[in-house]
Amino acid sequence: MADSAQDRKLPASRRKIEKARADGQVARSRDLGHFTAVTGGVALLLALAPELSDWLTRLLATGLRFDLAQVNHPEAMVERLLILTQQMFAVLVPLFATMVVVALASGLLSGGWNFTFKPLLPDFSKLNPLSGLGRVFSGQQLTTTLKACLLALVLGGVGTLYLTVRWNRHAELLAMPLPAALAAGGALLQDGLLLLCGVLAAFALVDVPLQRELLMRRLRMSVEEMKKEFKEQEGNAEMKGAMRRRMREMANKRMMAQVPLADLVVMNPTHYAVALKYEDGKMAAPKVVAKGADLMAMKIRDLARESKVPVLQAPALARALYAHAEVDQEIPARLFGAVAQVLAWVYQLREAMAAGRPVKDQAPSPEVPADLDPHNQTRPGAAPAGQGTEA
Repeated sequence: MADSAQDRKLPASRRKIEKARADGQVARSRDLGHFTAVTGGVALLLALAPELSDWLTRLLATGLRFDLAQVNHPEAMVERLLILTQQMFAVLVPLFATMVVVALASGLLSGGWNFTFKPLLPDFSKLNPLSGLGRVFSGQQLTTTLKACLLALVLGGVGTLYLTVRWNRHAELLAMPLPAALAAGGALLQDGLLLLCGVLAAFALVDVPLQRELLMRRLRMSVEEMKKEFKEQEGNAEMKGAMRRRMREMANKRMMAQVPLADLVVMNPTHYAVALKYEDGKMAAPKVVAKGADLMAMKIRDLARESKVPVLQAPALARALYAHAEVDQEIPARLFGAVAQVLAWVYQLREAMAAGRPVKDQAPSPEVPADLDPHNQTRPGAAPAGQGTEA
């Protein structure tokens, strides 16, 4: 069952506002549109008044001029009418186009740009007469109707007052020559339009925040709607978490694929494992190609054994590399010496195995700066960690 209007007391969430915009529900002010359209027209009239007056005078003079040939040939009259119509549209069409641009700009000012086809889709729920009656007698529709009636009354009253005050000047236009009557009539028209713009501006100042408030009231949410939206967002969070886990798995697979190509795996001996690789002439320093802790460390060790990559048990070095080196990055400069020792021993081990002779040197015991070891094995009373190797 849908929540009643009395239950919707919570403000709309950002997600619901964005969804309403996608559905075409935006706070639009008709009064602002009326104000910008009329104001734009008045501004054009004031800016182009001399040119428009001359054009209108010439158009009337041409239209009222006849000769015997045109009277005797009706087709000539039709041709002349078409020419006058083209001249009229050549001036009026740009003016109307400017008014359309101004009207679109007013919509952007009130509710911003919002392009969607959803309001054009058929909505059969609006065919229900009961819901239709509810919309007709709703508070928003009542407010809109009262505001329209008030605007009509105010405009009518202002117009009546203006005509009453200027009635004598309008009557004087009948006794003036045509050019003077056009100029005086244009001045009276401008005064009336400016007064009209003032009234529309006052209504627009009230209507713009009113429409936003009505929209926010219409989008208010109930407690159940808020809970439902929260659950949907949590579901989205779980989906995002699953995607992140999937990305981590893919990154781990790519990392594990580099273990068989490593030169050495340093272990701790079971908690940490770091695979190193160095190519002389291509790398400035050894690089970490894989690292892991606990179960991942065991996987790196087992894969290294299968690929016959040497595995060195050097707890302090393994901990330092795991804590201070990242995958696909070079090791810290302070660990160059320790890593160089173990890599040199690995190269000797490979040469000995290739030649079929035993390895004479034991596995090295690299020294690691105490501040780089998370466990700081050099604290007083601590026993040195044992080291060994697996081929």
